[in-house]
Amino acid sequence: MKSLQVKRKKQRFISDSSRVITKFYSPGGKDRMKSIIRRVLSLSDAECQKTLMLVFEEFGDQHPNLGRALVKHYQEIESLIESSEQLSHERKLLLGSYFTQEYSVESAALFNPSVVPHPDQDNLPEGSLRCILSFRAVGEGHISSIVFRCGILDEHNHFIMDPLRPFLETPIVEMNPTYDKRNFLVKLQEAGVYEQVCARIFEKLPNRFLFNELKERIREVGIAYPFSVAVRETIEMIFWVARSNYEASFPSHSYPSERVIFPVARNESNGIEDARFVKFTGDGGNICYYATYTAYNGRTTLPMLLETRDFVRFKMCTLSGEAAKDRGMALFPRKIRGKYMMVSQQDGENLYIMSSDDIYFWNEARILHTPQQTWEFIQIGNCGSPIETEAGWLLLTYGVGPLRKYCIGIRLLDPDDPSKVLGNLEYPVIMPNEYEREGYVPNMVFTCGALLHNDTLMIPYAVSDTTSGIATIALKPLLERLLQ
Repeated sequence: MKSLQVKRKKQRFISDSSRVITKFYSPGGKDRMKSIIRRVLSLSDAECQKTLMLVFEEFGDQHPNLGRALVKHYQEIESLIESSEQLSHERKLLLGSYFTQEYSVESAALFNPSVVPHPDQDNLPEGSLRCILSFRAVGEGHISSIVFRCGILDEHNHFIMDPLRPFLETPIVEMNPTYDKRNFLVKLQEAGVYEQVCARIFEKLPNRFLFNELKERIREVGIAYPFSVAVRETIEMIFWVARSNYEASFPSHSYPSERVIFPVARNESNGIEDARFVKFTGDGGNICYYATYTAYNGRTTLPMLLETRDFVRFKMCTLSGEAAKDRGMALFPRKIRGKYMMVSQQDGENLYIMSSDDIYFWNEARILHTPQQTWEFIQIGNCGSPIETEAGWLLLTYGVGPLRKYCIGIRLLDPDDPSKVLGNLEYPVIMPNEYEREGYVPNMVFTCGALLHNDTLMIPYAVSDTTSGIATIALKPLLERLLQ
């Protein structure tokens, strides 16, 4: 762009296929699994110990908590074993190893980054900012997860990345959080469940209830209620909603780059996609980090909200309401006129703005912008949460043009009424150059969030859905162009 300098850093965030996690491995149906179990049970104690020792010698250095993973996966198949209580701990570990596999979460790609200030800003040189970046990592079977990198932006806006840790760790998942009855019922109503059965199940549950309480109530109603297809589908939907809301936590001493949020719930079995993180300042100045993301099960998508205060413990919740749909929702970093606000896509073509009194419910949406420039004629969407400046809200957008080429543009929204567009650049600020056009998805640059530091806009961006880089733009000339 003439008179607006966009600097591309030399740094690249590249996937590392050597960083792996363990996950449950099912080689076939129950008969196949029972055959494997019989073979392991036929081993003598000496053969069992020797084989298990080899497992730990080969894989123990890669997985500090390998024993815990093997026990967890043994428990997945324990119901297939007669007299399992008589088995030694070593035998259980060995059985678990046969139903465990390594999975490289970044083996295919590392892209669609987002960046926010790190919760810990202690002991930094003057003018520096510690950052935490999130990425969409893709591995075998095109399963997406969230991984993190950390680093420091110095006073000159040079990014110094922390050393990458060699290990990856999945969190401990708690499928028994406290549920809000009102939120739960709204999501069920949207799904069109059998209302009579639903009312019977929830009428005796408190306003805040646990998963185990819900299961017991379903059992009671299931016994008393005549069985039918509608009853079964309603119960399945209730469990589906319950298991879509969960909490995940990592050891507090672990490094962010060691943590991976891997799909847990059925609705996200094929991926946790495009997390747009934002540092949100709530009432009274309380800070919380939110991320909107898309849960994908291979057929349908579900808009979700992630919440964390320390990037150690995370809470995942479904978003509800008529406007909580499609991909690409991004939350403003604070309330405006007493309301939560988002930018979103509702129809896969235009850009919308939304407002709500409740962060989990979104019913109001209206068009903010339609494709106007040739580079965005196919589709326009958001590239992360709006960024507040004295002149207004900077909103990064993407546009899709000829040959499905993705570019990044910027708009300026009114500071008091973000539904008004004050400025719009005619040309994109980042478009794929000759070195960025090849990749898993060619001709694409994309970001899920940027930040301001020392009057400079720092934009981490994906390169053709394969790797990621960083670009910077000085704020003053950018605002001057937007306000012309």
